[in-house]
Order: sequence, then C-alpha cells, then structure tokens
Amino acid sequence: MQIIRDIQKSWNEKPLMIIMIVAVLTRFLAVVFSRGFGMHDDHFLVIEAAQAWVDGVIVPGHLQGPGQELIPDGHSLFYMGLHFLLFKFMAVLGIFDPSFKMLVVRILHALASIYSVWLAYKITEKLSTKKDAALAGILMASMWFLPMLSVRNLVETFCFPFTLAGIWCMLNAEQKKYPLLYYILAGFILGMSISVRFQLIVFVGGVGLVLLFQRKWIPAVVFGFGALVSIFLLQGLVDYLIWGYPFAEFIEYVKYNIQAAYNYINGPWYNYLLLLAGIFIPPISLMLLFGFFRIWKKQLIIFLPAFLFLVFHSLFPNKQERFIFPIVPYIIIGGVIGWNSFLEVSKFWKNHQKALSRSWIFFWVLNVILLIPVSTAYSKRSRVEAMAYLLNYPGIKVVLAEDSNSGSAQMLPRYYSGQWMQALYKSKTEVKSYMADSLPCQVKDASFVLFYSDENLQARVDAMKKEIPSLVYEKTFKPGMIDEIMHRLNPVNRNETIYMYRNNDITKKTN
Repeated sequence: MQIIRDIQKSWNEKPLMIIMIVAVLTRFLAVVFSRGFGMHDDHFLVIEAAQAWVDGVIVPGHLQGPGQELIPDGHSLFYMGLHFLLFKFMAVLGIFDPSFKMLVVRILHALASIYSVWLAYKITEKLSTKKDAALAGILMASMWFLPMLSVRNLVETFCFPFTLAGIWCMLNAEQKKYPLLYYILAGFILGMSISVRFQLIVFVGGVGLVLLFQRKWIPAVVFGFGALVSIFLLQGLVDYLIWGYPFAEFIEYVKYNIQAAYNYINGPWYNYLLLLAGIFIPPISLMLLFGFFRIWKKQLIIFLPAFLFLVFHSLFPNKQERFIFPIVPYIIIGGVIGWNSFLEVSKFWKNHQKALSRSWIFFWVLNVILLIPVSTAYSKRSRVEAMAYLLNYPGIKVVLAEDSNSGSAQMLPRYYSGQWMQALYKSKTEVKSYMADSLPCQVKDASFVLFYSDENLQARVDAMKKEIPSLVYEKTFKPGMIDEIMHRLNPVNRNETIYMYRNNDITKKTN
C-alpha cells in the first residue's frame, strides 16, 4: 500500500519526526482518557497537598504532626510546590473546576514527557548511530506503560526530563565555546532532579564519578558546584525559610525510610531485575538488559549512574515497583546501543535473523495490545467520581467512607469535591478521622455515606440506618475497567464499586 511505503520512507529519512508524532499521539491519548490517580503518593502527597495550601487548610499526613503542629514530613516541597504555584495561578484566573485543572496538569506532564522522548533520541544519536537513536526514540515514545505513567503525578517519571537534560548538557559541553558553563548547567539541572526525587542523589553521584574516572578534574568540580547550588536553593534555602533550618525535609525523609524500611513491599535483591525483564516484554527485555550491562565500559555516562541507582534500590528492603522507574530511559538507551553493537559481532544472531525478527514482531504486537487499554485507563475511577459528584452539594461538613469489610478504609480524594469536608473512615474495628484539625463529629453528622463494595451491603446499610435513620440511596460509582480487572486478579487491589447514600435530614436532594 502507498501509505505504508510513505511511512517507511519518512521513517528512513526523518525518524525523529515519526517518533515525535507517536509520542504526541500516545501522550495526549493518556491526557484525555487516563484520568484519576495511580496510588496514594501521586495524588495525596501532590495534588491534595498543593490544593490544600492554596485553600489555606491542613491536609492530614502532609506537614501535620500528632498535635496539629506543622512539621516537615519527609517530602520535597519542590514538586508539590510547582503544583501549588499552578493552582494558585489558576485561582487568580478564576479557574476552580478540579477536573479541568487536572486536565491542565496532565497536559503539562505530557509535554515534559514528549521532551524526554526527544532527549532520549538525541542522546542515543550522540553516543551511537541514527539507527540506534530511532529505535530508542520509538521505544520511549510507545512503550506500553510510559504514556500512562507520564501523565500521572509520579516523581519517578517526572524526573525524566531533568536527568536526561542534565546528561545532554554534559555530552555537549566540550563542543561549546564555554564548556564549564555547560558542566555547571548540567550539575544544576541534575541537582533539580534530586529535589524531584531524593534517591536520585545516587544517580547524580554516579555522574560525578564518571567525570572523576575520566580524570576531568575541573569539570567534575564545576559540575559538583552546579549540583550543590541547585540543592542548596531548592532544599536548603526553601526548608530554612519554612522550617527554620536547611534540608529539613531531606533529613526527615532519611529518618523515615530507615525506620520504615520493612513496613512496605519487601523482596529479594533481584526483584527489580525481574520487574524490568517483565515490563519490557521478554525476550526483547532480556536483550535490552544484556545490552545495558554490555555498555558499562564504552558508555559509562549512561551505565554507571543508572547501575548505582539499581544497586541501591536492589539492596534497600523497601521495593515498591515505581521506585525503579527513573532509570527506564537509561535501560532503553543503553540497552539499544549495547544490543545492536552485540548483533554486529554475534555469529549466532547473524545465523538466526528470523528468530530475532519474530521476537521483535511479538514485542510490538503485545506492546500495542497493552498500550491502548493502559494509556486510556481511568484509575481509581469510583473514588474520583464519587467525590466529583459532591460538587453538586456545596457546603458539606462531613462524609463517611464505610468499608467495614476490611481493616482500613481507602482515603477519599476530596480535592475532586472542591471542598474540604471532614472525612470519617469506618473499618472493621473503628471509626476514625484523618482531619485532626476539624471539630469533633460523629457518624450521624455525615451528609453522605459511601459504602465500598457490595459485600454484605444490605446488612451494612441496615446497620448504618440505626445511626442515620433518614439514609437514602443516591448513586452508584463503578470502578474503571483496569481497576476492576486488577481487583479480580488480586483483591488486595481495592478498587471496588462505591454505593453512595445521602443523609436526608442534613442534605436534601438537588435537582
């Protein structure tokens, strides 16, 4: 077909153009359809906290101690602060709709991700060939999990443009008229990545080690100076102005992670290697990992920082999957360069071209099959839409999340309701509130009760009516397709249907 021949011609002549078109299409597919949030941190520690600051309220679990005093809680204020500035600016413009603001947030994250794709292509082209750059670029643009993650508020993926831009500056420094300025800039940008994700201090340290191994003494000093200036301004100075002493958040972060190292997902040292081998789709994933480790001597600037980051997280007990995402671009870049250079000298693969082609065909077919549903996944849909529905009822004082089938109720993303009502959570054992700064309240004070899942639903509703006799059914909120599949595969993924009931004595039905 002519259209296929035209695409093939464009790919051969202008691969970067095709790559950027794919990156734009996949990211904006996720912008439009991949709503909601993925996990606790990417909503409650970023969006909820930033909007609360704009509204002048305290969000429990962020900057609030047991006695309601403000304390550093171990999270960098840089990324959340960017959202605070955005929401503040939108408030000045008179933009208050929570869902529209999140659309803007996703668009901005998509643009950052598209820039990361361009950087990955240019870095690969600089280090290797246009052919390798094309493959690395298209993988960055269309890898099945990247578009969805790129529009989430995850520091583990938002750091991509910072680390890649820093590496790009370093690679170009020697060709510039004033190379030391580029080393300073590289250090400053990579220092910013630490303010996005504290653990990237290991990655940035690896970059500095590369300069030392290459005996670039002055560039190493200048690079380190740039990084220190960035860290001092964004962590030391900001924390000093807020808390009265520098690096308060970083200190608390280190303390907390040492104390809580075994409180989360633990695993063997090779846990992240298995994860990377899985998400990059075998057997291609094994080829990329092989290629990445193969470049350790020739492309040390790509290998060493990412390798040290991998070692650090492999040895640290807490092994949540997203923690390893910051090195995904480097597995792709290094993997492509290393694997393709291996193919040039491998007699085995020269004699098994058909097997190699079939491996790539399998990869691309499965990748596209996964790409569409994952990029359009509406995560935590039932909780998000339940809260968004409450925009119809301004002035709500109390809501109750009833999840007495479990040991703890899932937190409500109150940001989407446009109001900071007190949230009570009823589990198997207790009723508690995460709003310690609010006035004391009881179950009977709730304007709405949200029942999680249909397990024992009628019995739970009947029990609740003993405390709220005028409780009436309001609306049902279904989880998204991916949420439902994940819940059925593993009930630990608690993304259940929510049944909303209204306290008719307090809140009357709106038209």
